[in-house]
Amino acid sequence: MNQEIIRLVDIVRNFHVGTEIVRALRSISLEIRKNEFVALMGPSGSGKSTLMNILGCLDTPTSGHYYLNNQDVSKMVDNELAEIRNKEIGFIFQTFNLLPRSTALENVMLPLIYAGFNKSSRIEQAEKVLSDVGLSDRMTHKPNELSGGQRQRVAVARALVNQPSIILADEPTGNLDSKTSIEIMGLLETIHQAGNTIIVVTHEEDIALHAHRIIRLMDGNVASDEKNKNIRLMDYYKQPVKD
Repeated sequence: MNQEIIRLVDIVRNFHVGTEIVRALRSISLEIRKNEFVALMGPSGSGKSTLMNILGCLDTPTSGHYYLNNQDVSKMVDNELAEIRNKEIGFIFQTFNLLPRSTALENVMLPLIYAGFNKSSRIEQAEKVLSDVGLSDRMTHKPNELSGGQRQRVAVARALVNQPSIILADEPTGNLDSKTSIEIMGLLETIHQAGNTIIVVTHEEDIALHAHRIIRLMDGNVASDEKNKNIRLMDYYKQPVKD
């Protein structure tokens, strides 16, 4: 059985807004195992963005414990969280978050600079992951020379380059058309099949159906946590599609 990679125990996150306390997460307990493909869903105000920030070590809970690879990261300070983010978590964002004046290769190399890799190792690893996502012929292109789908694949490559424990994708298809969205979700499925743990945060049912497990939040609680019995997967998703 795959080992546990994430364990949340009674996670509470409160925010003070004026004299009021907003209870964004009330008591979240769940486990995610290595090589799971999970969709995290919920309407606006459900707490899914707050939970994503905690899973991504971008925020810490008011109370409770978050164990990532058996490390309790819930009480870590900013510098420690930054190190965990760089080593353990690959982020994919709706808005791509690419450096506009840097090439695809330079964007993908960036996490390796923070991790202390030398230049030749950075180039070698970045070239490999860009090839893996079907962009071997676009490495020297800057973001404005790429389509939306290609930009998101650069972001996927950047998330993979450090070989993180988990890939955390926040609305990864939010800025893409339906055809390109399917291609990106197919790419994530291929990455999952290679052994990676993926968590997709989405409000779109058709995107969530690509995941193997769907966790739904409501009013800061887990409303349901179920295996997806109708996984949306077709054979042509197995290979990235070039634009």
